[in-house]
Amino acid sequence: MNIATTSDGQIMAGRVLNRGRLRERTLRTKLQRKNTPSAKRRLKKRRRKESRRARDINHKIAKHVVAEAERTGRGIALEELTGIRERVRLRKPQRATHSSWSFAQLGAFIAYKARKAGVPVVYVDPAYTSRTCAECGHIDKANRVSQAWFACRSCGFVDHADRNGSRNIRARAEALWRRGAQSTAPDPPPTPEGGTGRKRSTTTSGARCASPSL
Repeated sequence: MNIATTSDGQIMAGRVLNRGRLRERTLRTKLQRKNTPSAKRRLKKRRRKESRRARDINHKIAKHVVAEAERTGRGIALEELTGIRERVRLRKPQRATHSSWSFAQLGAFIAYKARKAGVPVVYVDPAYTSRTCAECGHIDKANRVSQAWFACRSCGFVDHADRNGSRNIRARAEALWRRGAQSTAPDPPPTPEGGTGRKRSTTTSGARCASPSL
């Protein structure tokens, strides 16, 4: 499972990170079975370490996404992730990674850094973005041939599923901005000079925070 995908086609985190988290889960399971005072201390220590690592990765991804949007003069579109854990259906090996990753934290980091940089942010409804063809707009559950790949049953368009979904997120954001939607990023603290960062035009980019199968 990938952590974030942009509409420019860049996929962040993923396989290497998942392998590391799988090793951590295996170790935690062993420590939990031991259930000794020493094992409990080690378990607590490893949980803190993993939390710090996830936070660091989220910070780096957010920094990169915002920097790219600022460099290219575009805004950022994010999925509205409320209720994602209840909506998303994943295969058993992917459930633990998905349920344990802080997508809300990543989205908050992106929104905060974006507002501080003067980059507009908008949240869009992600419903059916994983089933919709970014080329022709055809919606079909069968379009999602696997967790990784998208193949349109109508026009034959094939792409990585997360890239296809991120393009749909971008298209929805463009529609919102054309209707006059304002940035929903939180305000940063005032600067010593009394400002809150540079203003940015609302041209669009898409950054898909999390890549669920909907």
